[in-house]
Amino acid sequence: MIDPTPNEQNAMTHAGELGGEYLDSIAKSDLARLSLEEWRTFIEVIVTGYCDHLRDLAARDDEHIRAMQERAPF
Repeated sequence: MIDPTPNEQNAMTHAGELGGEYLDSIAKSDLARLSLEEWRTFIEVIVTGYCDHLRDLAARDDEHIRAMQERAPF
């Protein structure tokens, strides 16, 4: 990703934390030692966490923008 936005950076951090939690839950840290099923679950946790968090941030931003539009600009 080239020049990620602040929301994308935040979502990456969140997804990384979720990936770490998954690895902790299976007591593994060496990615080369994951089974195929563990690897797929690890990727799913990260990708889903990233997308979900980015959507949540976008919704929050949208609510903020809408609230600003409802106020008089002066």
